[in-house]
Amino acid sequence: MQMPGKSKPAGFLKTGSEKKQVLSSSQRSALIRRGNEFFNRGEYETAKKIFVTTSYSDGLIRMGDYYKKKGNTIEALKMYRMAPAKEKFDQILEQTAAILSRWLEEE
Repeated sequence: MQMPGKSKPAGFLKTGSEKKQVLSSSQRSALIRRGNEFFNRGEYETAKKIFVTTSYSDGLIRMGDYYKKKGNTIEALKMYRMAPAKEKFDQILEQTAAILSRWLEEE
């Protein structure tokens, strides 16, 4: 419940009223460089935020590869879908379908 005279706190839900900030090409390039630095240092979550913000396909694919290697298939799929990296996305889906098919045959 909001108190009278108090501003509404920021929440997790997006209402659509938030403005999307547009980056200039030089700002985007600088952010991508920083994202690559974070990725190379192993600061993956920070790199991910930058890659998502800048819609940097190569970085999103590398994040997907990282998550796939770590066994986090759902997060890998998210990154590949954002990239978009259809071949990598489809490959995971095919592998998952094959596993499910084998499980169903065993029962």
